[in-house]
Amino acid sequence: MSSHELRVTTDAVDWPAPDDHAALRLWLHLLGTSQVVKSVIRRRLHEEFDTSLARFDFLAQLHRSQDGLRMQEISSRLMVTGGNVTGLTDSLEQEGLVKRSADPDDRRAFRVSMTAEGRKRFAVMAKAHEQWIIGVFGVVSKREMRQLQELLSRIKHTAQREDRR
Repeated sequence: MSSHELRVTTDAVDWPAPDDHAALRLWLHLLGTSQVVKSVIRRRLHEEFDTSLARFDFLAQLHRSQDGLRMQEISSRLMVTGGNVTGLTDSLEQEGLVKRSADPDDRRAFRVSMTAEGRKRFAVMAKAHEQWIIGVFGVVSKREMRQLQELLSRIKHTAQREDRR
């Protein structure tokens, strides 16, 4: 059976026909929704904190790691180039939000961690960020959120399996 053929089950499920294009329409809808939400977050971060989504995401990764992260780890987690990470690190370091230190396990590498000021400023941004997300998702009940999470998890796991092929 090819990956695009329907699997026949005994479930009474309304599977889309191969020429229905429902999956393609859903994918485009998910992508469009994600882009609009991301646009709202970008705009609000800029307006309220004079920062970018890239800087927020960078700080969020550091916030999750009490011991800091190697520059390469940050690059991998953010899925950006090392040059981008270096530029963000330089900028955030100049503002006193992060600091670089020699990695005790690899003297060729640096670890980046948040300063006390960085943690304080990030906490304020993260709280606002969460409220913006709650506002956008406020039209969906908790039950619907759980259902949507389950559905998206199923799609994600299928995509991950396909990606490993």
